[in-house]
Amino acid sequence: MNTASIYALLSVFVVSLVSFVGILTLSLHSRFGKSMLHFIVSFAAGALLGDVFIHLLPEVAAEGKFTAQLSWVILATIVIFFLTEKLIHWHHHHDETEESKQTHHPVALLNLVGDGLHNMIDGLIIGGAYLVDWKLGLATTVAVVLHEIPQEIGDFGVLIYAGLSRRRALFYNFLSGLTAMVGVIIALTLKNTENIATILVAIGIGSFLYISVADLIPEIHKTRDKIWVAFIAILSGIGVMAALLLLE
Repeated sequence: MNTASIYALLSVFVVSLVSFVGILTLSLHSRFGKSMLHFIVSFAAGALLGDVFIHLLPEVAAEGKFTAQLSWVILATIVIFFLTEKLIHWHHHHDETEESKQTHHPVALLNLVGDGLHNMIDGLIIGGAYLVDWKLGLATTVAVVLHEIPQEIGDFGVLIYAGLSRRRALFYNFLSGLTAMVGVIIALTLKNTENIATILVAIGIGSFLYISVADLIPEIHKTRDKIWVAFIAILSGIGVMAALLLLE
């Protein structure tokens, strides 16, 4: 097993551990907790955009592999993320309005499946980034960890709403997070496939663009009285990605 593979597996394991951050929902009812979550979401949006425009896109361009086909991969990733998210939200709201339901366990199952697929894609993206360069892999891991924090908090809240105990919600959320290991193993297994690393980087570009623009930034807009906090947090996220360029 080479160094890139070891780094990729360790990085994805760290990403899986982020699933335990859901316990923070217990302290988010305070004013300080909500402010912190607002900062984290804004910071994550900046980090994702920074990773796309400072690391992923320049890397593909430097390799001379940014083709029309790669643009289609990015576009297809955005569309697939949109359809997947709409399906999950439709089922979620449908189950909420079913008065005959005594529990919301179908919502929990659907959320875990959707989150599992998302985590597996994160694993594929991280694996593909490490196959290109360890610095690209590290930057992508940081971006994934940052956007996973608000997502996992939300997922934990959904599982609690569905009727699971806190302990079971954390356990199932962690199992869902481990699907990232499946993704990175698939990426490393396919490493000798032609252009696979570039394709996975393109999927990362599409997914990060969608998550930041369609999910995180709309959440930031919901809090109208903290524009400077959001602005500084976004710039800070971009700054972290820029600082990673200093790694040798």
